Amino acid sequence: MAKQMTEMLKGVLEGIVLAFLAARPAYGYDITAQLREEGFVDLAEGTVYAVLVRIEQRGLVDVEKVPSEKGPPRKVYALNARGREQLEEFWATWNFLAQRIDELQSQHTQGEKP
Repeated sequence: MAKQMTEMLKGVLEGIVLAFLAARPAYGYDITAQLREEGFVDLAEGTVYAVLVRIEQRGLVDVEKVPSEKGPPRKVYALNARGREQLEEFWATWNFLAQRIDELQSQHTQGEKP
């Protein structure tokens, strides 16, 4: 099940990151920590950074470099208007798919004999 979970998560991780950023601006490590708190403990930090690079390149976030006490400045990501539109589209798609999957599961379990 772990491999299937990883593959499914890759498909929705961008939407999850956008949802976190809709709540408040954050930097990569903070987002990774939030994901782990939500139960995604096996998620590699590099995976989150790849998503952040992708959404920055697509213009879905504004980035501010904030001085860090240790090392180079941190990039803080904030969802912008284009990112909010993308997040709304993600939720609409998610709701459509979730509803269809629930219907399929319901049909499958109703068709089984006890």
